[in-house]
Amino acid sequence: MKQIVLSEKAPAPIGPYSQAVQFKDILFCSGQIALDPISGQVVPGGVKEQTEQVLKNIEAVLAAAHLQFFHIVKATIFLTDMNDFGVVNEVYAKYFAKEPPARSTVAVAGLPKGVKVEIEVIACRQ
Repeated sequence: MKQIVLSEKAPAPIGPYSQAVQFKDILFCSGQIALDPISGQVVPGGVKEQTEQVLKNIEAVLAAAHLQFFHIVKATIFLTDMNDFGVVNEVYAKYFAKEPPARSTVAVAGLPKGVKVEIEVIACRQ
């Protein structure tokens, strides 16, 4: 019943996890950070550029499962600095203009590769 979802248009996992796991009609996406899928390096710039890349990476994983942003029912954002909350919201809002998903935002001490933001999502086909 469990199916691993992998997109070559999103960064390869940097640890022992899958980009996403589909179980029945639910897709559980691992947290994405601002890695360029080609180079594997953190994209240059600040939290705005990083959030854009994170959402592009999420879009690629969703597409591999034949889903889109409107299928997302829950998102969790991890920030190393809550002062970045407003900037992240500006970028995030462009992807969820109508009927945004439920969401939590959590301040964390650090994230992989020193990035400023990580986002994980859960999507549903129905």
